[in-house]
Amino acid sequence: MRTRSPAACGTALDEFTERLFGHLPRADQRRWARVYLQGLLSTPGKKSVRRLAASVTASPTASQSLQQFINASPWDWDPARAELLRWVEERLQVHAWTIGQVCFPKRGEHSVGVHRRFDPTAGRIVNCQYAFGLFLSLDGMSVPVDWRLVLPESWSADPALRRRARISPDVAYRTPESLVLELVDSIAARTSAVRAPVVADVSRLGAAAALIGTLGRRGHDFLVSVPPTLTVRAAGPTLGGEPPRAPAHTTTAGDLARRGNTSHPYAAPLAGPDARPQRPHIRSALVRLPGGDLAGRGTHQTYRLFGEPFVRAGPEAEAGSSAGSGARAGGARAGGAVWLTNMSHHRMDDLLHLVRRSGRAAATLGVLAEDFGLLDFEGRSFPGWHHHMTLMSAAYAYKALPGRWDRWAGPG
Repeated sequence: MRTRSPAACGTALDEFTERLFGHLPRADQRRWARVYLQGLLSTPGKKSVRRLAASVTASPTASQSLQQFINASPWDWDPARAELLRWVEERLQVHAWTIGQVCFPKRGEHSVGVHRRFDPTAGRIVNCQYAFGLFLSLDGMSVPVDWRLVLPESWSADPALRRRARISPDVAYRTPESLVLELVDSIAARTSAVRAPVVADVSRLGAAAALIGTLGRRGHDFLVSVPPTLTVRAAGPTLGGEPPRAPAHTTTAGDLARRGNTSHPYAAPLAGPDARPQRPHIRSALVRLPGGDLAGRGTHQTYRLFGEPFVRAGPEAEAGSSAGSGARAGGARAGGAVWLTNMSHHRMDDLLHLVRRSGRAAATLGVLAEDFGLLDFEGRSFPGWHHHMTLMSAAYAYKALPGRWDRWAGPG
């Protein structure tokens, strides 16, 4: 098989492919991994298997072979994702582990995990797949390194659907909250760097409080966008500066975020060359979650709660306003999110900077959809979906981190 290999996709891409996919047992598998990567990097428009194959090789059977490699070949995607994580960590400092969410609109009912759900971006119920991705928030960019597909109970419990989609017996039903924890546990076990804070939008998850408690008990720093209706209890001084009465009054996160009891000045990003810097204030409050939210030794965890202000900002700040939440293909939710963090002693500017930095995951979803085929996978199998998402993530990382090959140290 002869491939069309532009100079930009020469030796460097060969080395990159060998590092991430060198674990594949057969030479033809590694070759097709390289073809798929080059196709994602060079094919304009829709990234169907047929178009990817045609852009890289003149072989009339390449499309069929590439389809076989993605959808039917039983190769393990986990080693490639682990190696991608290490490859990125070698090149840039990771500032946060950001959980992004993406809706994949589907017309039919045969793609693995397809179901009907409300899409907040579209503002209506859609037929779709739904997934969570873990992004490494770096200086000026955000790179996806791991994914989890939501399988509704109807898919997990139906033997015929499982056989048709080639869902492994060890893949059981997982709640969205457990999938988020699975992503965090996976990167915590794989990383060779210091643990980064977890940033996520859990405002539409039914068990947000339980997820928050589990993240804290597992020793993670986190900053999460929570439902405004989440019940909280004030843990710090009242608005008048006096200690709260016992027992503390319970309220909602949205209400307390608006009132707060501590005022923080912060630097607001503004659009336009003539915009003058502003020093508005944001209010926060120390809170606890009612119930069994314990942080070791039977003590209740104290969090800082604050509302994300509406800020007139440029495109980058707007894209970073809510950490990649609920996007079909990128596009962050507007300001006004309610945030909760166990990093209660951090400066507010640092927390807001983390929100904006990690929010680049939302913009990255848009780039993945536009240029790397995020929404273009046409297969129906569970392994095929994971194979595509792995190769797409690798292609994006290769393109996003150019000129860093001098630091490549080879496999292992």
